[in-house]
Amino acid sequence: MIRVAGPGDVEVVGELVRELAAYEQEADRVAMTPVDLQAALFGPVPAAYCLVATADQPSGGVTPIGGPPPIGVVHPSPHPPPVVGFAIWHPTFSTWTGQSGMYLIDLFVRPEHRRGGHGRALLAALAATCVERGYLRLDWAVLDWNTPAQAFYRSLAAQPLTGWSTWRVDGDALTDLAALARPRPGAIADPA
Repeated sequence: MIRVAGPGDVEVVGELVRELAAYEQEADRVAMTPVDLQAALFGPVPAAYCLVATADQPSGGVTPIGGPPPIGVVHPSPHPPPVVGFAIWHPTFSTWTGQSGMYLIDLFVRPEHRRGGHGRALLAALAATCVERGYLRLDWAVLDWNTPAQAFYRSLAAQPLTGWSTWRVDGDALTDLAALARPRPGAIADPA
């Protein structure tokens, strides 16, 4: 089952993020704490949104974000099904189309639960949310060496973008670049 993550999922999603980082051979780069994740997902102005996959009914129960609560969100059992995967995303905007889209930051399903429909169900829920909200596209990045993920995405009719590469500035380079700003960033209107 796919459901919108709640504050009670922060710990397990944090664990899954660390498992993803280990899989991607970057375990030492995870600095996010549960407090950071809580603020990002459930603060006054969320920076991102999260879906989780649970071990029950992996290929069914897909509910678009913002839709009615999926059946099974409140379990009568004191032991709800375990969370086995997640997808974290945020809205985007294209100046070329003048329309919004969605960027999938991370998608991960625990290895022992792969090939059970959880990844497909997470992506289907994200796609349903895009359609429901009028978003034109769903974008994400995948590591060049991660051919199993690439094959999975191709099976869903996704294609890599040609002619584009991902760029980043962070750390000292980000600080140095920010020092060049005129006017200072505080003078820029904050949309929040």
